[in-house]
Amino acid sequence: MYYGEQNDGAYMEQEEEWEREGLLDPAWEKQQRKTFTAWCNSHLRKAGTQIEEIEEDFRQGLKLMLLLEVISGEQLPKPDKGRMRFHKIANVNKALDFIESKGVKLVSIGPEEIVDGNVKMTLGMIWTIILRFAIQDISVEELSAKEGLLLWCQRKTSPYRNVNVQNFHLSFKDGLAFCALIHRHRPELIDYYKLSRDNPLENLNTAFDVAEKHLDIPRMLDAEDMVNSAKPDERSVMTYVSAYYHAFSGAQQAETAANRICKVLKVNQENERLMEEYERMASDLLEWIKRTTPWLENRTTDNTLPGTQSKLEEFREYRRKHKPPKLEEKAKLETVFNTLQTRLRLSNRPAYLPTEGKMVSDIAKAWKGLEFAEKGFEDWLLSELQRLERLDHLAQKFKHKCDIHEEWAHGKEDMLQSTDYKKCRLNELKAFKKKHEAFESDLAAHQDRVEQIAAIAQELNALEYHDAPAVNARCQRICDQWDVLGTLTQKRRVALDEAERIMERIDQLHLEFAKRAAPFNNWMDGAKEDLVDMFIVHTTEEIQGLIDAHEQFKQTLGEADKEFNAIIGLVNEVQKIGMQYEITGASVNPYTTLSAQSEDGETEKVTYHHEDIANKWTEVRQLVPKRDGVLQQEMIRQQNNERLRLQFAKKANTVGQWIERHLDHLVSISLQSGSLENTLTQFKSFDTEVHQYKPNIDELERYNQEVQEAMIFENRHTQYTMESLRVGWEQLLTAIARNINETENQILTRDSKGITEDQMDEFKKSFNFFDKKKSRRLDPNEFKQCLVSLGFNIGHDRQGDAELQKMMAIVDPNGTGFVTFEAFLDFMTRETTDTDTAEQVMQSFKILSGDQPYITAEILRRELPPDQAEYCIARMAPYKGPDAVPGALDYSSFSTALYGESDL
Repeated sequence: MYYGEQNDGAYMEQEEEWEREGLLDPAWEKQQRKTFTAWCNSHLRKAGTQIEEIEEDFRQGLKLMLLLEVISGEQLPKPDKGRMRFHKIANVNKALDFIESKGVKLVSIGPEEIVDGNVKMTLGMIWTIILRFAIQDISVEELSAKEGLLLWCQRKTSPYRNVNVQNFHLSFKDGLAFCALIHRHRPELIDYYKLSRDNPLENLNTAFDVAEKHLDIPRMLDAEDMVNSAKPDERSVMTYVSAYYHAFSGAQQAETAANRICKVLKVNQENERLMEEYERMASDLLEWIKRTTPWLENRTTDNTLPGTQSKLEEFREYRRKHKPPKLEEKAKLETVFNTLQTRLRLSNRPAYLPTEGKMVSDIAKAWKGLEFAEKGFEDWLLSELQRLERLDHLAQKFKHKCDIHEEWAHGKEDMLQSTDYKKCRLNELKAFKKKHEAFESDLAAHQDRVEQIAAIAQELNALEYHDAPAVNARCQRICDQWDVLGTLTQKRRVALDEAERIMERIDQLHLEFAKRAAPFNNWMDGAKEDLVDMFIVHTTEEIQGLIDAHEQFKQTLGEADKEFNAIIGLVNEVQKIGMQYEITGASVNPYTTLSAQSEDGETEKVTYHHEDIANKWTEVRQLVPKRDGVLQQEMIRQQNNERLRLQFAKKANTVGQWIERHLDHLVSISLQSGSLENTLTQFKSFDTEVHQYKPNIDELERYNQEVQEAMIFENRHTQYTMESLRVGWEQLLTAIARNINETENQILTRDSKGITEDQMDEFKKSFNFFDKKKSRRLDPNEFKQCLVSLGFNIGHDRQGDAELQKMMAIVDPNGTGFVTFEAFLDFMTRETTDTDTAEQVMQSFKILSGDQPYITAEILRRELPPDQAEYCIARMAPYKGPDAVPGALDYSSFSTALYGESDL
């Protein structure tokens, strides 16, 4: 918010929203200028001065301090004398501090804006002052500031037609509101009833003229601006209206007296209304309680569950819909009574005494009686409903249990009389027997249900259930059937035991077959899987291991053949017994899905999925020689792979060691002493020797191709791979080329900078000494030690660290954290040789030009070689000094550009 906020006034907090738009509207700014200027002058004239331009006249702060002293009646600190900017800021600061001392928080208004003549900030500051000293103290019926002023306008103009004050902009646009305020307090000054809202300009001018002439209120608003503006500036109107309020403040006393009388009468009228409301509500509530209580005390039903449930639903309807509103009325009644008594006590009136029988205690007593009847009614109704529901529940329970039992018993007699067990196998017979045992357990478990059915029937008879004969008949049928089921169960048990003894021997043979056939079948499955199993081997040792395992397997085939014949013998014995005793299905084995071939060549099977053991045994015997052939072929392939491994390993070991030796030799050449030319000759000779070794690399590539085509991935005969050898070969070639290039650059540097062979050798030895890792680069600490060894004085204090950082910035401009030998050599060259500078080159050009600040193309072509003369002419900028001659060239900028100190 641009303006001020009153710490204890809500109206100041509202300014942010309902007046922000005024800062953006030029028309409003114009209105505010005029209004605020007139308002300020109305106070400044008391001190014998005034302002013309509000944003200019307050810049020095003097008139601003004077304005605050006039409107507050207080003395501000002594202003600073002087016309400098800081004097003005100091004076404005004193004014702003005084405003804040009055409880106004200034936001975004600083003394600089006022001193700089910021219109919006200056208007905002004046508006803050107007709010604090002209509007804040306005109070009407507990409303203050803007709301109080608006309420005052509404009260004063309410009797006047065509006046409806709702705000401080559009409500005053036609001028009638101003005229009404004047007429209300000074009716002799304006004939209000001759005015028309169709003449707003005349109305406004009339009000402004009368106020200025008779009420000493300066003309703060412009009538044309008010009429032509879509929405007059609210602050301007409020400022002007506040002047009316203060002018007419004497007339407030009579109005305050009238308001006090109205307030007292209003309290009495409200108290009488509350008394009447209490009497009416008490009568209605007591009448409803009187009607409802007898209904709750009635304890009769039609002795049926639907009828009782219907009465319960009526009670729930009462509790849900009828009682809650009455409970709210009771609470409201008590609230009205308490409110009335409080209002009477606060206004020094005697307490209210309701008519007889309508006291709050009387209503509470009647309500308690209602709830007592309600509680007894609900308890009785729930008890009756519980009794009828118990009877209905027993009947339903009896029917449910009978239905379950009859459903369970259905078909049980036919099942117990069946002779199906005479045509089954032993395992099925045992299953029948287990099933019968389960049925006997089930029968015993159902004994409880039959007893429960009889007990429920007895209880229904005791409670005089209306349909007791039907219940008794159904109960008798169930008990009779229960006795029959018990007899049939015992007979079937005896028959099953007798049949079990006959088939016991056959079952033993079936079980023996299942015990021996299953592991034998599993063994054959494993053997088949092993004989056709895919394998991946990489060495002759691995394939030899597979061949040895296969030979061991072939030695077990004799024992397996004996087991096969024993299993077939069990099946033949079962068939013999089945034919002898004519037992249907005796040859079917219930313990296994396997089948075996009998002596006559027929296959015995069960009804499930089966496997032929004889056929599987034949298949295993046929797979053995096939496996022999596959293993032998793989042995031949692995022997050939081993030959390829040895061939590659022999060559790779030779080449790898050769590369390693030559890499070491290359390092030794770079570290040895001697002239650079000798070192370069050795590097080039070494390069020739290395390139002559290339056919060995090519031969190794051919061996590697054969290894890859044979799908060989490991070679225990060598530590080298083709990839590592390629990398080593490429590193060797790269290192040779790099060393040749570095040596040539060192020779070039030495020759161009005039470095002696001994100096170059010393630089190299120092660098190599501190290059412990032989990486041809130094870290900052190693670089510092190297420089110290060469005579540089670099301390171990903060100054020494700063000096080292400057050197590192030169030798490592990219910030890698390392110093290469080339950068080190370049640094040492600059430090130990006399290099040309831009100043020296400029001095040379000045000599050629005859002490002139420029040079011509003619002089350059005369004094310099042709190619260098043309180079300078093409790149020198024209000389633009006052003493320039035609064709003059600027050799100064050219010289600095040569050393990177400016752009060419």
